[in-house]
Amino acid sequence: MRIGLRILLGYFLIVGLAAWFLLNVFVAQVKPGVRSTLEDTLLDTAHLLAEVVAADVKAGRMDDSQILARLQSFGRRHVDVSIDGVNKRSLNYRVYITDVQGRVTFDSSGHDLGKDYSRWNDVYLTLRGAYGARSTRDARSDDASAVMHVAAPIMDGERIIGVLTVAKPVSTVQPFVERSQRIILTRGAVLLVLSLLIGMAFAYWLNRALQTLMRYIADVEAGRKATLPALGNNEIGTLGRALEAMRNKLEGKEYVEELMHTLAHELKSPIAAIQGSAELMQEDMPAAERQHFLNNILNQNLRQKQLIDKLLALIRVEKQQRLSAPETVALRSLAEEVRADVAARLLARGLTLETLIDKLIVKGDPLLLRQAVGNLLDNAIDFSPPGGVITMRAETVGDEVLISVSDCGAGIPAFARERLFERFYSLPRPDGAKSTGLGLPFVREVMALHGGTVTVGNAQSGGVRAVLHLPVVLVS
Repeated sequence: MRIGLRILLGYFLIVGLAAWFLLNVFVAQVKPGVRSTLEDTLLDTAHLLAEVVAADVKAGRMDDSQILARLQSFGRRHVDVSIDGVNKRSLNYRVYITDVQGRVTFDSSGHDLGKDYSRWNDVYLTLRGAYGARSTRDARSDDASAVMHVAAPIMDGERIIGVLTVAKPVSTVQPFVERSQRIILTRGAVLLVLSLLIGMAFAYWLNRALQTLMRYIADVEAGRKATLPALGNNEIGTLGRALEAMRNKLEGKEYVEELMHTLAHELKSPIAAIQGSAELMQEDMPAAERQHFLNNILNQNLRQKQLIDKLLALIRVEKQQRLSAPETVALRSLAEEVRADVAARLLARGLTLETLIDKLIVKGDPLLLRQAVGNLLDNAIDFSPPGGVITMRAETVGDEVLISVSDCGAGIPAFARERLFERFYSLPRPDGAKSTGLGLPFVREVMALHGGTVTVGNAQSGGVRAVLHLPVVLVS
């Protein structure tokens, strides 16, 4: 299933369920809401009429009461009005009065005069000082035939002398209930249709943008020339630009890989020449001296060959983003090896290397780590003034092992801080020379292979401080 269709179905399912619950609640609440309103109106009317007829009931003037006569004539009135689209042609209030025994002494409809209503809830509860109300169906199975009765006590001071009940059929308000429910359902259906249309439009836009991006990716995957289409300033556009940037970086890596293969090929010839020259030197010098220089040249030649092999292996592993067989590396031993590597350069420039190395171990490739630290030391030596001090430190901070190299040079200028790790970018040394600009990028790649990072910045005390961040190795 396409992602656009999935999003559409999920969106419509959520909106549909929410609309169904809301519509169900609204429709279900219309009827009780209207009936509650009707009951409230009946209660007010009952108390008003009970107060009005109290004097006639107390005096026993039920037959001669003008008020009760008018209540009877009220029911005979004819009306023809439209209330909010619903026609009304009759007045539906029924009023009856009972004495303290619950016997009907007045009935505006004239039907139940003299009957015993003492067992009906409206009369029974009111005579006992409670709120009396009931809803009684004329037909048991027909809820629409219900008549709502609300009673109020007729008082003589603090004494109840009778009960007045106002009744109204529920069917008179049923058209309002049905009309409200019909409007809610109609508007709800419109809401669902609009939601579906909006969801379809959103799914179409998303699917169209994704299809455009997928065509671009297919062109790139097939090796065809392709330009990033206009995807807008949104998440999909951001994704497309990220893919374009990643593509550019990958193509840059392929270029560097080809360059490294070329350099490796070019270096093999001078290495073979050095090997041949060293062998010839055995015939022209005293044996001991010749053997000493010969062994030195052979060792350096072997080291260069190993470096080339490791760099080629790094290029292959770089695509997989992991080391094939990491080893346990003791940092003190690593520091001694690196010190030996740069001893001649330190001596030539009159520099001092101070090492503060805790007894720590890390996991990784010993040669690559050695070259990474060596690159940092080479930079520190290049930028330190003669007679200066370089500090190499290794310590544990939190869940990281930090290997830092600090020099006493002039520091990094502001314009270069963001470009230190760009390939082939190099600052001129104090003597005017420039490096290849591959040292720090190489260190960064080595750290990425080891699950760490490298940071380079100006130290507070002056000079530059480069730090390798490596994961701590747990020793069981």
